[in-house]
Amino acid sequence: MFNLKDDSKTSRRGMIKTLGLGLTFATLPSFMSSAMTEVSIDALDHGERIIPVKENELIEMQKFIEDCITANKESNPQEAVKEVLAKGVSNPSAMLKAIGEPTEAGLKVFLRSKNLTIFAASWTPQMNLMPHNHHMWANIGIYTGREDNIIWERSKDKLEANDVRCLFAGDVATLNINAIHSVTNPLQRFTGGLHIYGGDFFATERSQWNAETLNEEPSNGDVIRNIFKKANEQMIRMKND
Repeated sequence: MFNLKDDSKTSRRGMIKTLGLGLTFATLPSFMSSAMTEVSIDALDHGERIIPVKENELIEMQKFIEDCITANKESNPQEAVKEVLAKGVSNPSAMLKAIGEPTEAGLKVFLRSKNLTIFAASWTPQMNLMPHNHHMWANIGIYTGREDNIIWERSKDKLEANDVRCLFAGDVATLNINAIHSVTNPLQRFTGGLHIYGGDFFATERSQWNAETLNEEPSNGDVIRNIFKKANEQMIRMKND
């Protein structure tokens, strides 16, 4: 399933409190920043961890994160979280200001827990991601640039392209737990999207499919880190040419 939805204006954002409550933090994959602070989020369940970024960005993002955590407790969590996300990216320039302009391929993680992961993903100009799965539902909201998706389906022992969707700033897409998709940024500038997953994205073993042969391969932190590394190296080479 792959749907698009536009919603109304973004909700007013709340203020953040740094209270030093000793929240436990998850170990970050090595391609992410390890800088952490202690943050009070009343909506957090036991075991959920905020992985914060710059203080001004946290001020802008706290209400959004809280609303996502609350929505994830609804009877249809993916749909409820999608509504929060659609409202958040309905004003793409405001969300871009809150998150910050992307300058390289990578992930900016706002929340990681066993029930919910929220991060901003940045794609370099003309970056491609091979077909991959998540093993959990996903909502994606674009706040700058464009993201083209091919939706794949298993057919006997191979993959076949089933659908195509082009996501522009303000668009929201949903992927079910069995979805397989590949991603392209067709633009000569960065694309940024908020990605929300119904589980611990970083603790889940996943698969990817070779872009040329469509053979299934394992995907893990090392593989993802190498993809971002190559994309950033390619961007630097293009700038120097």
